[in-house]
Amino acid sequence: MNAPSSFEIAGRRIGPDAAPFVIAEMSGNHNQSLERALAIVQAAARAGAHALKIQTYTADTMTIDADGGAFRIDDAHSPWQGKSLHRLYREAYTPWEWHAPIFARARELGMVAFSTPFDESAVDFLESLDAPCYKIASFENTDLPLVRRVAATGKPMIVSTGMASVAELDETVRAARAAGCRDLVLLKCTSTYPATPEHSNLVTIPHLRELFGCQVGLSDHTMGVGVAVAAVALGATVIEKHFTLARADGGVDASFSLEPAEMASLVAESARAWQALGRVTYGPQSEQERRSLAYRRSLYVVRDVKAGETFTRENVRAIRPGFGLAPKYLEQVIGRRASRAAARGTPLGWDLLG
Repeated sequence: MNAPSSFEIAGRRIGPDAAPFVIAEMSGNHNQSLERALAIVQAAARAGAHALKIQTYTADTMTIDADGGAFRIDDAHSPWQGKSLHRLYREAYTPWEWHAPIFARARELGMVAFSTPFDESAVDFLESLDAPCYKIASFENTDLPLVRRVAATGKPMIVSTGMASVAELDETVRAARAAGCRDLVLLKCTSTYPATPEHSNLVTIPHLRELFGCQVGLSDHTMGVGVAVAAVALGATVIEKHFTLARADGGVDASFSLEPAEMASLVAESARAWQALGRVTYGPQSEQERRSLAYRRSLYVVRDVKAGETFTRENVRAIRPGFGLAPKYLEQVIGRRASRAAARGTPLGWDLLG
């Protein structure tokens, strides 16, 4: 399959010819304060994030108000253990009237602003705000009607692949492309909160690219930035991380979110990782490294020799610097006679061999 094409989101290049597109996911870390939400936008911009993402839903568009059975989170390992789904989404949702000021602040600060819609009414609302692209969350990547509705906007789509089988992803990608999606990013994602490095399986990233012929990236729920930086080496062109002002402030996603200094580190280190990829090449990589050739070992006269004297291992050695014959010629030199006198420290060249 041919290499997937690069494309742009709101003027920002997405692809291997640009540094990774780093998305700061606010999610519910605003803790139901618009002032805090705008402070998060400001902090993300200062940290160098390229995009600010929120989520568009209400508790009632996500689920029903029920507090028993499958509607209650009983997983002891979940950060939301003990809450009903409706209560969780009521606490985490971003009021729709906040979207416009959040988007405006992000754009003023030079970031791409967009969202994850969770139903078709959210897509319609985000279209009214001229969202430049859309994210499909892992839990919705099998919701083909939603995928088709987003794809029909004709705007770039970023789809998290958490929990999805190859067959399910194939259905999702086919549905998106058939409905009008031209620019697609699939994000490798492990849908546990937090996730662990050993369950990240980053080698899936190039496999996704080869299978589906699209840009690939990582939606990362691990702690720190190491996993995300490693993903860049495997071809990730988009990195998404949850973001907060301080984990100590609490919030529905705070425990697995980056703080500003960590986000700044992610932006810097992912860009360095991308720069380091370069191209397949051997030999000196720069003029500076070419100058270092002078400090390789080479054959030198290490004792004064007279004209006609035999070269031996006592008067010829492989030492630094590198202006004599390469060390591989030592056996051809030993036993030959000097064509002229040579002082200690003379680089040994073919012209010295009689």
